[in-house]
Amino acid sequence: MPTPPDGERRLGRQSPTIKSLRVQNRSAALTQLITDGSATRAEIATANGLSSASATNIVGDLIAEGLIAETGLLASQGGRPTSLLEPVADGAYFIGADVGERGVAVEMFDLTMHRVDQEFRGGRFEESPDAIGRDLTDAVEALRLRNLGRWSRVVGVGLGLPGIVETDAAGAQTLYAESLGWPPVAVRPLLGHDLPLIAENGAKTQAKAEQWFGAARGVQHAVVALLGRGVGLGVIAGGEVYRGHASSASEWGHVSLDRTGPVCRCGRRGCVEAYLGAGAILDRWAELGGSFEGSGWGAIGRLLDATEAGDATAGQVVDEVVANLGVALGGLVNLYNPERVIIGGWVGIRLMERLSERIESTAKAAALRRPAEQFTLLPCTFGGDTVAIGAAVMPLESLIAAPLAAEQSRAARSAG
Repeated sequence: MPTPPDGERRLGRQSPTIKSLRVQNRSAALTQLITDGSATRAEIATANGLSSASATNIVGDLIAEGLIAETGLLASQGGRPTSLLEPVADGAYFIGADVGERGVAVEMFDLTMHRVDQEFRGGRFEESPDAIGRDLTDAVEALRLRNLGRWSRVVGVGLGLPGIVETDAAGAQTLYAESLGWPPVAVRPLLGHDLPLIAENGAKTQAKAEQWFGAARGVQHAVVALLGRGVGLGVIAGGEVYRGHASSASEWGHVSLDRTGPVCRCGRRGCVEAYLGAGAILDRWAELGGSFEGSGWGAIGRLLDATEAGDATAGQVVDEVVANLGVALGGLVNLYNPERVIIGGWVGIRLMERLSERIESTAKAAALRRPAEQFTLLPCTFGGDTVAIGAAVMPLESLIAAPLAAEQSRAARSAG
């Protein structure tokens, strides 16, 4: 079982409502059931270092909350059958949104983290923050209208945003999307619904999805790159997504590879994004005489098709992409000594489909020999849904970190 992202070790530090070991045990047990899908009381006790009595009490609490249920019996040798426990899919719901400058992809998940609905807005043209907020609100409203019977059990909304997301002492969040030319954007007003809302940089939510359910599960050290129109990174260090002093850590897309290189969207020269973002790759192809339509998934596919068909110009562009990506990844390997290097984002997915072996060998050649021997290169697990899944994990984490229902009732009575 993976360490819960922002893990159990952080819960006491970050959640002042968690006051008892029993609450922490609840968190660990619920995490195990959600990530593994099922378990017995004995397995929960063993995995979390609990006595049989403690595991039984925790399971009773979670059943009383309507979050897990006994779903079957397993035969045992010489004794009574053992009850199998599973999350109740309908026990809670979470919304995750992949928010970009061209629109939003909003997805709704149940407690087993299976997607039950989705809604898209925008997608063709770059929009202002106000327009993005309208897209987000409209998409969430469409989900609400289709899921009225479930809506009271929606825990909250998580956003994966295209920039740095800072949280102040009062909990208010602000988006700094410098590369898009946006002014600082208050996050809460983006959503015209009163659901609890939490945001994070989209590359970090991608890392969160891979840590919980994907290629970084069970891994203490990994780097998860996002290659799309922009370029981002999530770093998992010691089992936690690394944020730095004010959550701007791992802005890899704006690390300069060449101070005299092409101008990046952030206004600086030679950034990783200026070589590996979708626009940069396609601009380079056009500069060398390539002819193509579009600027998205299909255009990158046509570049790769042309390369495989022997087009020398397309081949030169792909060679440059592989070389630049290898150098950039090799630097990350030297910096972070990851067990796994995971590539996602829609451009990253396209590249990994056909070029994974070349990318891995180039990255290993660019890194120091010893750390190069210690990592494996993998594609992200969930394709284009990864950022939204990771965004939905944030309200899931708030449910997992919540105090026991009995403690909540006592607190409510005391407040009254």
